Amino acid sequence: VSQDACWARRYMIVFKTPDEVSLMAQASQVVAEVLELLKGKVAPGITTDDLDRMAEEAIRGRGAIPAFKGYRNYPKTLCASVNEQVVHGIPSKRRLNEGDIIGLDLGAIVSGFYGDSAVTVPVGTASSQCLRLIQVTEEAMYRGIEKAVVGNRLSDVSHAVQTHVEAAGFAVVTEFVGHGIGRQLHEEPQVPNYGRPGQGPRLQVGMVLAIEPMVNMGTSAIRILEDRWTAVTQDGRWSAHFEHTIAIQANGPARILSQLSH
Repeated sequence: VSQDACWARRYMIVFKTPDEVSLMAQASQVVAEVLELLKGKVAPGITTDDLDRMAEEAIRGRGAIPAFKGYRNYPKTLCASVNEQVVHGIPSKRRLNEGDIIGLDLGAIVSGFYGDSAVTVPVGTASSQCLRLIQVTEEAMYRGIEKAVVGNRLSDVSHAVQTHVEAAGFAVVTEFVGHGIGRQLHEEPQVPNYGRPGQGPRLQVGMVLAIEPMVNMGTSAIRILEDRWTAVTQDGRWSAHFEHTIAIQANGPARILSQLSH
């Protein structure tokens, strides 16, 4: 048995058919459209609950199901993570202020298949340092996606993310990782945002991955608040998060399923 077959078995990777990928593309398009809508609504004075309500309405209005609501008892549709919140911020009556940054993480289900994506945006005018954090995090995601091609190994994606982030003087969060996605929100393999290249399973057609760097301004250390969901930076400095759902293609670059198609 080849080493690659061993890796695939060890990781329990579920390969997707072209038809399944197209259903995941539909779910991911719903997410892309709703995130675009929410980005346009982010402004000083709006509450994260307001954004959550809009997100649920918009997902259901497109005939899809919110993926996060009720997932492991998560109470909302949207994860809204403000400033030092890294991920999994629960929407509340908190009002956004000028200069804040907010991570919007959203998932949808269409015909039993998941799509998942996240963006971080400034509220009004943010500091140049915050804008740089956001830019570097998004770039790191795309650096990872560029490595998501047939024949590369999983950690080639991880390594590309880490090197870009650290070259900019920021830190990748290590406690949370990207993941396979399909009929489940989280499937094998895990996709860390750090690591040496050339490790892990070889990337093959039919693999669908959620690539999602979480990047902190200061230390990579985080802690979980008493709500048992919200992750915050230990040093209180701010954090950004981006995510795309991608499918490995036979030829050329990965297909980004959660990119807004115009």
